Amino acid sequence: MLAGIDRVTLEYVRHYAGRARAVLSLGLLAAAATRADSARLFGRLLDGGYNIGPLGAELIAKAWLYNWIAPGTANSVLFNISTLWMDNPRYAMHLRWLGARPVFFIHDLIPISHAEYFRPGEKGVHTGIVRNALTIARGIIVNSRVTEAALRLHAQQNGLACPPVAVAPLAPSVKALRSPGAAPIDKPYFVCVGTIEPRKNHLLLLHLWRELIARHGDAAPRLFIVGQRGWECENIVDLLERCDALQGFVFEDNDCDDAKLANILHHARALLMPSFVEGYGMPVAEALAAGLPVIASDVPAFREVGGGVPEYIDPIDGRGWSELILEYARDGSARRAAQLERLRGFSPSTWEAHFRIVDDFLEALP
Repeated sequence: MLAGIDRVTLEYVRHYAGRARAVLSLGLLAAAATRADSARLFGRLLDGGYNIGPLGAELIAKAWLYNWIAPGTANSVLFNISTLWMDNPRYAMHLRWLGARPVFFIHDLIPISHAEYFRPGEKGVHTGIVRNALTIARGIIVNSRVTEAALRLHAQQNGLACPPVAVAPLAPSVKALRSPGAAPIDKPYFVCVGTIEPRKNHLLLLHLWRELIARHGDAAPRLFIVGQRGWECENIVDLLERCDALQGFVFEDNDCDDAKLANILHHARALLMPSFVEGYGMPVAEALAAGLPVIASDVPAFREVGGGVPEYIDPIDGRGWSELILEYARDGSARRAAQLERLRGFSPSTWEAHFRIVDDFLEALP
């Protein structure tokens, strides 16, 4: 199951593959592959071959030799969507040697503003990434006004100039099914999508579900948790693996493909997103695009994505979440019907619109 940044990177490959060259890195040594080798690599990625293995080693060697003979990267744009290597100051030196105009994608500044949700040292790494982006990028792309505001505030607080910024909302990667399959279970259920990590607030849902099961027994709704296991999530994993009460009521899927996820979303009662903080909120966009109601934390990023459609609630209001879950699980729920009516006017972002913004932005860069 691909993470959000990986999905965004693949969309950039899909959009620019026909006119781009791949930059291959071995440590801090980077080189641009030939157009033919780039086409091979892009094709492998778009076909789902994410582990390039021996092909990657072969292409890195060829690219390094080719660039010493004929660099050919002057005045081109170099995208870095994943922020790989960006925290190292030598990265900037190498980019200047390549002669490319760096354009970076900053997905959020949460490891800086909310370091308590990440591994020790992650704040320093992300601070280095943002510092390098602000000092060497010709332009920065962000996914939301929320991220743009955080970026500009960080620049101001650290005495750094901010290069031109483009706000380009992301589009859903998981498409609604035209011919959905059978429901995964025959009980009413909810779904929570995203990497299992502390700021996503899975603990709230698991404790609520334990209480719902104690109160309602087999009549309690079910919960699907879809996402890879991340960092600092030992307490969540302990409940998923060792809490007997949750067995048969809470289902975890760490490797869910897009077709399976689309089917899970289609049959669910609602998407639950109790995050404490977000930079965008791709699962919210995907659920709404698929016609699924959303119950989400009242945080700015979710409101930017969902507008007036979802139910918003404080991420620590356990009783409120419990009441909404029971209401949406009920057949004939008036509140769920009201959100479905609001959903009729929802228009999701598209990748075409995203890249119109990005392409216009690139045209205007010096």
